[in-house]
Amino acid sequence: MATINLGAIKFNWKGAYNSSTSYAVDDVVSSGGNSYVCIQAHSNQAVGNATAYWNIMSSAGTNGTNGTDLTSTLTTQGDILYRDGSGLQRLPKGTAGQVLQMNSGATAPEYADASGGLIQKTYAETTQEVSTTSTSFVVTSLVNSITPTSASNKIWLTGMLGGMFQTGGGSLHLAIYRQINGGGYSQWRLLESGWFLYSADTGGEHSLNLYDTTHNTTNQIDYKVYIKSEGGTTVRVGGSSAYQTMSLLEIGV
Repeated sequence: MATINLGAIKFNWKGAYNSSTSYAVDDVVSSGGNSYVCIQAHSNQAVGNATAYWNIMSSAGTNGTNGTDLTSTLTTQGDILYRDGSGLQRLPKGTAGQVLQMNSGATAPEYADASGGLIQKTYAETTQEVSTTSTSFVVTSLVNSITPTSASNKIWLTGMLGGMFQTGGGSLHLAIYRQINGGGYSQWRLLESGWFLYSADTGGEHSLNLYDTTHNTTNQIDYKVYIKSEGGTTVRVGGSSAYQTMSLLEIGV
């Protein structure tokens, strides 16, 4: 009856190939990133050359020459990896405000300036009370700024402001002014205004809505709300019971 060596009915891992080691059938070694199984007992028969003694079990992958080494392909924080017609490629990060899109040939991603839709939004709120008897415009505490990402984009201003007369009655005049890239009062430009009628100790909330299409700049744009009183009667806006809000939305076109 034949004798079976129970220790030799499975593969035996022997580590890296060594020319001074004697190998038996089903011994497995590694060399050059590949693994080989012994098919005939021997010693000093180099793997890869002596096919009568070794069969290859698995082959090493590529080491980066075709772009599969991510460490060498992606070099900068924010890089994106994609595949073109020949292999993996690096897409460098875009600039602030850009969006990721397909190129004109629909073959690869690219970064481009945003176009269309809401791009950015800023929000300001204040409860500060402002009173005046002036028949000339005075500034309230409701101020907000935005820096467009494209000169062709538009700004939508929306918000709420509450006002009332403290004595008597008359008209409260609200106005929205705009200033581009800083400057003094002479550089503020009236964009829109309106009158609101009140009697003594009464008031209400009034919406602010303005679609600014004429700024044509990528410099910072400041918006302020001004008020004045008709006839010099004391008027008041803001305060704990009348919030002031202003949101600025940049719209891509």
